Amino acid sequence: MNLFAEALAWLSDGANWAGSGGIPARIGEHLWVSFLAVAIAAVIALPAGLLIGHTRRGVGAIGALTGAARALPTLGVLTVFALWLGIGLAAPLVALVVLAIPSLLAGAYSGVQAVPRETSQAARAIGMRPAQVIWQVEVPLALPVIVGGVRAAVLQVVATATLAAYTADLGLGRYLFTGLKTRDYGQMLGAAILVIALALLLEVGLAMLQRATSARLTAPATPEPSHTTATT
Repeated sequence: MNLFAEALAWLSDGANWAGSGGIPARIGEHLWVSFLAVAIAAVIALPAGLLIGHTRRGVGAIGALTGAARALPTLGVLTVFALWLGIGLAAPLVALVVLAIPSLLAGAYSGVQAVPRETSQAARAIGMRPAQVIWQVEVPLALPVIVGGVRAAVLQVVATATLAAYTADLGLGRYLFTGLKTRDYGQMLGAAILVIALALLLEVGLAMLQRATSARLTAPATPEPSHTTATT
């Protein structure tokens, strides 16, 4: 039996789909850890990115910071935090947050920075406060780029969240580590197929969301019908 046949046999085995350690439960854990990491990173990165894009100050420093953060090896970061925080979810969660921040930060500040100055100045001219300019003018116009940053962050985190099983017994990565220990390579390939399928599904959904936000900006306004009164 070749490796792909073993993977298909593992995926089609009903016993692997039941219980707290079954595939549906592991997928749920994988998604929960991924979305939690992206949510924490968004709380940190999005406000900072919006402020930098609005003021156009500190862009060079942010570019250097995001480049340095992307260069960090996630497994190395995870190992360092695991030695510090111990076994459990905390270490992989911190590592995934660090992984997600650069894409979210870059998407937020580049999207807002791309809004024409004239548009922001016109909003100020009609009496809008800085916070109103950001949330009512710049963020709606920058939304496709911001969603693009979220899309990149989610895909990176979902693909890397298998490392959570390095220090915690959860997620699809558990099958990879278990398969490696027991030399069950069919299980490892089956788990890898699940991660790929999950990432592709999220990619399709987020790509549709990004296109929808872009289409909303480019859709022409529907003119209101004019009412004319006939005179005699």
